[in-house]
Amino acid sequence: MEKIPSHDITPPTVGHHTPGDTTTQEMYAKRRHIYVREIKGLFQKVRRSANWALMMGFFLLPWLNWGDRPAVWFDLPGREFHIFSATFYPQEFILLSWLLIICAFGLFFITVFAGRVWCGYTCPQSVWTFLFIWLEHRIEGSRNQRIKLDNQPMTANKAWRKGAKHAAWLLIALATGVTFVGYFTPIRDLVQELPTLEAHGWSYFWVGFFLVFTYLNAGWLREQVCIYMCPYARFQSVMFDRDTLIVSYDDARGEPRGHRKKSLSHAEVREAGLGDCIDCELCVQVCPTGIDIRDGLQYECITCAACIDACDSVMDKMGYPRGLIRYTTENALEGKKSHILRPRLIGYFVALVVMMATFAWAVNDRTPMSFDAERERTQLYQMTREGQISNVYSLTVRNLDSQDHTYDISAAGLPNLQLDNTSLRVPAGESRTQVITVLADPASLSEPSHAITFTLQAQQDEQIRQTREARFLSDIRR
Repeated sequence: MEKIPSHDITPPTVGHHTPGDTTTQEMYAKRRHIYVREIKGLFQKVRRSANWALMMGFFLLPWLNWGDRPAVWFDLPGREFHIFSATFYPQEFILLSWLLIICAFGLFFITVFAGRVWCGYTCPQSVWTFLFIWLEHRIEGSRNQRIKLDNQPMTANKAWRKGAKHAAWLLIALATGVTFVGYFTPIRDLVQELPTLEAHGWSYFWVGFFLVFTYLNAGWLREQVCIYMCPYARFQSVMFDRDTLIVSYDDARGEPRGHRKKSLSHAEVREAGLGDCIDCELCVQVCPTGIDIRDGLQYECITCAACIDACDSVMDKMGYPRGLIRYTTENALEGKKSHILRPRLIGYFVALVVMMATFAWAVNDRTPMSFDAERERTQLYQMTREGQISNVYSLTVRNLDSQDHTYDISAAGLPNLQLDNTSLRVPAGESRTQVITVLADPASLSEPSHAITFTLQAQQDEQIRQTREARFLSDIRR
């Protein structure tokens, strides 16, 4: 019998590098510490303004009061979610789900239009990372000073600067943890109870958790979160198209790159066969994720535009036109026409507008009251001494408003129905259960089961009104 020929197809070992072998590479590359250089410019001014506005909103919002409660308060024990004048309850969770879907579609729309601009300007990871880098720059010095400091042996100056930096980071992380918990526990009570050990144990846990979380993410992990841990970095590229606004390097204008004398005119540089890029690598030094934008579109780019401001500053010094690195599209770079209005973008926009309008209508149309009507299950019906038939119901009423209400109770569906209780007072944000006995004349009944309708209406506001259907039972058949 002839043997089937066999071949060794064992793949090369990934991660093992033999000297002189250039065909393999490390699977897990060691992290290269990124020393971000501070840069000024138009886009960084916009980014910093957005960052400061978001942080001030985050830190100050829990301190605002709305009446006698915090303006924004997610009261988990009380199962109430207060957002300024509105109060939401667990049974209205569908509204929260709808809001999250709107945010998702908003992010999709922004991504299709301008790439990862959300990441560079408003993502909490980027906002807090830039804050920590800003503190690092103020305490340890510029990029070159930080590199020099890290390469020095431990001295009193190095220990002081490192200690001050980490103390500042921990202080910001602590403030972040306390503020976050302050959205769930009134922050004025929280800051008084935490030092005296009177706060709830879970408050200490979550403050500590977010302290460590913020300190590690913004101080140590930084770009690793954006590159490896954030799922948005992985799937956002599938939403890009050739008309998506991205930060890009104009290869046709910049290449071939190279150093040159500043005294040379732009025309002389062109005659020497050089492009506009002087290969200063300033765009790499200012990038928070450490990429070289000249290598083309990369998923690590968070579209913060630091490289644009850095390159524009160099172009100004050299006397060249700005825009070697700029916000543009792939079609524009290739000399083709860019299309702002395109089917995918229009589709996301229409869906976003429809969902926002529906959500606004639902919130505006919501009745700040809910109730359920259930028959008493211990007996179907009862005959009174006066010859009337009675059914007993339990009405559970929840006042979803911010003020107390007294509700008028009525029933319809059969002639001359009588109720032993016709009103119920429910404090704001609370629920009450009222047992109601409904009496009906046997002459008005034609079958064992009739549909009746309970109506509750607030005395203080006629717009607060709801109905519920129930069944009235008897043994009458005609």
